[in-house]
Amino acid sequence: MAPHSAGPSTPAATITALDEKLTDADTQSPARFFDEHHLTPDNLPYWLVNVPHTQWSSECPPFLKDQPPKNIKCLSTPDSSYQRQKWDVVQEIIKTNRIDRFQRVPSDLRKYLEYTAHIKAKYGSVMRFVVKERLGWGDGDTEDLKPQGSMFEFNEDICILYNDWPYGIDTDIIHLVVWTKFELPDDPATGELTAEAHQAIDQYVQQTFCSRVPTEQVVWFKNWKSLKSVHAVEHFHVMLHRPDMAFVKEITRGDIPLIEKVTTY
Repeated sequence: MAPHSAGPSTPAATITALDEKLTDADTQSPARFFDEHHLTPDNLPYWLVNVPHTQWSSECPPFLKDQPPKNIKCLSTPDSSYQRQKWDVVQEIIKTNRIDRFQRVPSDLRKYLEYTAHIKAKYGSVMRFVVKERLGWGDGDTEDLKPQGSMFEFNEDICILYNDWPYGIDTDIIHLVVWTKFELPDDPATGELTAEAHQAIDQYVQQTFCSRVPTEQVVWFKNWKSLKSVHAVEHFHVMLHRPDMAFVKEITRGDIPLIEKVTTY
């Protein structure tokens, strides 16, 4: 699946007409509204796709404005048309370091963007929320994130949780995030992990995950800096194909991802 690069699929004229003419009565009579504005599931404004008619709005919600083309393309896609990425595709993406090809199920992306806006408004930053509410490492101050030792030396410097907003991969693939208080240094010349950091992560993954899950069912990667949603706390991703869920429960200490808990804000 190639990375999205196209812009909005909805003509500007359609969106303008929608902004000018959509009323409460229209949202209560979707059939009439569709007919009058010549709308079909193929040319809905991206912010109305995968949204119940009763929740339609004439204007794009603030949390969906100014999105990059990739997100708009995804948001414009009905969930029913989205194809989840299978294990062989996941392996190929990571092997070729094309992690920009990962994307979320369209409705999940919408939830992610809405909840992220909610978090920023309440906590000031996603980082502070993650540190305080998800990791339990204090309030996000520098001292709270000071490691006890070097890379992977102390378990207290590591926390394994579900990815709260996993990519749109097959449901038999478990997406985890390993958060660390210690730095996982990049080579400034390449932007890639240093050889030492890569080796340290690989050894940790082998010991922690491959001891309980077959090696061919385990992959890991570290996001490019440009793709990180939380910049101030080091982390890398681990994906497990069809693991023993008792092991997943054990390694995450019974964690439940936010996507399974969040409904309204």
